[in-house]
Amino acid sequence: MRTEEVRPFYDLLAKKRGQLLVKRLVDICGSAVLLVLLSPVFAVLAIAIKVDSPGPVFYRQLRVTQYGKRFRIFKFRTMCDRADQIGSAVTVGNDARVTRVGKAIRRLRLDEISQLVDVFRGTMTFVGTRPEVPQYVDAYTPLMRATLLLPAGVTSMASITFKDEADILSFADNVDDAYIRSVLPRKMEFNLRDIESFSVSRDFSIMLKTVSAVFGETSCSGEADEQV
Repeated sequence: MRTEEVRPFYDLLAKKRGQLLVKRLVDICGSAVLLVLLSPVFAVLAIAIKVDSPGPVFYRQLRVTQYGKRFRIFKFRTMCDRADQIGSAVTVGNDARVTRVGKAIRRLRLDEISQLVDVFRGTMTFVGTRPEVPQYVDAYTPLMRATLLLPAGVTSMASITFKDEADILSFADNVDDAYIRSVLPRKMEFNLRDIESFSVSRDFSIMLKTVSAVFGETSCSGEADEQV
């Protein structure tokens, strides 16, 4: 992390300590309120997942967050148990590992709401670079490591732009290699730009864009299903 490539980003964030404090307060208060409000949804999803297929409710994959610290992310399980042992670390379109209930959960993006637990405990933040598995972080260039100056995020401009990432990778012969060589560098351009332009107001703007993107995609999916 202590490299010439990372230093400018560190200096930039050091000047915004007040906004970083507000960002953390928003994470704590926002995630606490949402965890209470969405507790019935958590219960329904947990029951549906357990009834649909054997395995745990949550998928606790190892990810990397601020300063390279590793943690196990909370995600509602949408694949068969131990799916990461029988395929790529990323999901591709029409992935056979996705369960029946998992398809519905993914379509509605509900697998991500369990990350409110991570936001509350500080291993993640609402807006920031999506947490990658160690395998992909090991492939970071020195410049990419600047994204580890902040906690990993639930959403970002890169997440919005590459929300159809699974479909893009479905045509690759080697998914992991294609992700590292083609998708990851493009996503990092957005992530580095987000750090350069960081502000609490921009975070709120990205959250609103995420909500719009999710509901817009869900609406389109629903229309397509009706037409079929």
